[in-house]
Amino acid sequence: MPVRDVTYPPIIAACKLGFRALGQDIRITGAHHVPRSGGVLLACNHIGYVDFVYGGLAANPSGRKVRFMAKRELFDHRLAGPLMRSLHHIEVDRADGEASLRTAVGYLKAGEAVGIFPEATISRALELKELKTGAVRIAAEAGVPLVPVILWGTQRMMTKDHPRDFSRGKTITLSIGTPMHPDGADPVADTLELQRVMDSMLDEAIRSYPAAEQPDGSWWLPKRYGGSAPSLEEAAELDAKEKADRAARRAARDRSAPPTS
Repeated sequence: MPVRDVTYPPIIAACKLGFRALGQDIRITGAHHVPRSGGVLLACNHIGYVDFVYGGLAANPSGRKVRFMAKRELFDHRLAGPLMRSLHHIEVDRADGEASLRTAVGYLKAGEAVGIFPEATISRALELKELKTGAVRIAAEAGVPLVPVILWGTQRMMTKDHPRDFSRGKTITLSIGTPMHPDGADPVADTLELQRVMDSMLDEAIRSYPAAEQPDGSWWLPKRYGGSAPSLEEAAELDAKEKADRAARRAARDRSAPPTS
């Protein structure tokens, strides 16, 4: 049976009030591609920390609520954790990814809309990173359509390596593409096709974004479009350094922790 929501409706209402208070111009195209009922998996690009807030708008015109797959650290947070669980989002433990895949498949078979970021992490380059195969595998196993979604503008609010900016008047765009129907026969080929489609959609989203809001040299614009964001190669180096620093901090905490009896 579909899950019962108590927290989600007031959260959506509060977010919409927030969007209006921020004077945001939210433009959604292709919302008709999201089925009004039955399981559906939304595959979103990942450019900022608020993507899951705006990504859910892809299904909002159809009155649906999206259960996003999110990293375990959010669920461990003393404030965010209870909220994430009350919204029935799906915890992803990178040490046991298969468990979260099974949970997502269960939600989809129950008729829920599930959101996934197939890049797994935020793209510092603001271009599409190499996609993981999880999205097409989940859609195939659950027997549901896979709908590509491209966000643009959310990175200007809150993303890696830059201060938060909740100033008024930003344009946020959501582009929803034609559903795909992976059958599980070749997840790698299906993922490459998803990558091709999302790359094309992202290119269109960037090119059609208001020019006055992303002048040449903008940090939120990919390098090959005239911005100053790092290239995919440079971003990969920054990601590797971040991962190594995180591992070093974890090892230091482990060394300083008192021994257990």
